[in-house]
Amino acid sequence: MNKPKPDDRSDNVERIQANINHTIRNMEAAEEMIAKTDDRKMAKTLEEKNDRRRDALEGFRAEIRDEALDQKRREE
Repeated sequence: MNKPKPDDRSDNVERIQANINHTIRNMEAAEEMIAKTDDRKMAKTLEEKNDRRRDALEGFRAEIRDEALDQKRREE
């Protein structure tokens, strides 16, 4: 049988930060599209996506704080 991989959390902070950066770029691109479109349905859809992205960012930031604290505890 295959052994499960050990839990490697060493790069979690960096991975989460990359997700935050990607989400922010997507939000900015959506805002640009909203400003350029005359299609109210499309604008509403993009605004709703950005609302969900804001919620995701809050979760990412909480997760990154938890991971940073965990890394600090492991280093002590």
